[in-house]
Amino acid sequence: MADVTLPSLGESVTEGIITQWFKKVGDAVARDEPLFEVSTDKVDSEMPSPAAGVLVQILAEEGDTVQTGARVAVIDESAVAGTGGGDAVPDTGATPPSTAERSAPVAPAVAAVASSSIGGPGVVLSPVVRRILADGGVEPSTVSGTGAGGAITRRDAERAVAQGPTEEIVVALSNGRRRMGQHMSVSVLTTPHGFVAVELDASVFDELDAQGRETREGYAITDEAVVTIAAVRALGEFEFLNATFTNDQLTQHRTVSVGFTRHVADDGMLVPVVHAAAGLTLRALARRTAELDERLASRQLNADDLMGGTFTVAAATSANTLWSEPIIIQPQVAVLSVGAVRRVPVVVEREGVPTLEVGRRVIVGLTFDHRVCDTAAATRYLERVGELLSGLDVNGER
Repeated sequence: MADVTLPSLGESVTEGIITQWFKKVGDAVARDEPLFEVSTDKVDSEMPSPAAGVLVQILAEEGDTVQTGARVAVIDESAVAGTGGGDAVPDTGATPPSTAERSAPVAPAVAAVASSSIGGPGVVLSPVVRRILADGGVEPSTVSGTGAGGAITRRDAERAVAQGPTEEIVVALSNGRRRMGQHMSVSVLTTPHGFVAVELDASVFDELDAQGRETREGYAITDEAVVTIAAVRALGEFEFLNATFTNDQLTQHRTVSVGFTRHVADDGMLVPVVHAAAGLTLRALARRTAELDERLASRQLNADDLMGGTFTVAAATSANTLWSEPIIIQPQVAVLSVGAVRRVPVVVEREGVPTLEVGRRVIVGLTFDHRVCDTAAATRYLERVGELLSGLDVNGER
């Protein structure tokens, strides 16, 4: 005799509902042949027979809730299927179980489903269907099931709760998003990415706000531009980050050409480049980025505007962005992410006494190529960016 038990169906799954028997007592069963179906909070699964023989006992009927590990049936491996009616039991020398014995649980692990889980006469609800209907406030009796025997499927439940169409909509990718995805996939597959983020003192933005957010030429001074000035100048001490990696050969560039990520509505991302950025003042960088953004908006960017980048800056996309972890743009080896400049509570020492004050902070992160940099070096670079940011003369460079 071979016992059929309910196997473990995944972590945290402790029980399931027997929703259907594919065989009845007296039927021949082949090893690994689907024997019954069980439904859990996570999946609906067909359970294979653990042995070949004849099904001589069913210990858990359709609709019964069964604990994992509990016996649900017995297979006689030496018996031959009966030739009589559908409920015939083979002559195995054992007394055939009565109907009451078959339907009664053999252990506390098996319990009947409460009547509230039945959508209609003889219709069993799986746990996930029952939860969808209960959470949506829908009575099972009002739902017409499209499953076998009128069973209410997950899609039936979703449709009933949504009270509208639930069909999926196939959306074609734009060419821009497809190309961006291909490029990013290649980058992840070819470059060992690392990432580190630090929080920097952003008090310089208090000074900037007090003096005005425009240059003498009338161009807007953005948070991105201010951090970028410090980041570009720090690259002079960390030249291995201003580099490109091609054919296992690292090329360190003397000229910093910094790209700025720009999101194009419904078409992915473009990265216009400010060339020869190392010697620029804040005023000049604000003008150059503004000109690029104007050409981007009018679709007048040319190939030179998008080529030749040696380092990339990815600015916060909203005032709520703390930080991001961007993917390196090949063949570069690093990209700097800039979070939103925030006002936060800061503990400050005043004459040896800790005091809570309102301060300005910004989180910057560096995604780097592990072949040319490690976390310690990346952290030192970001800390140097913070030092240069704090010492920036925004009034003199406006």
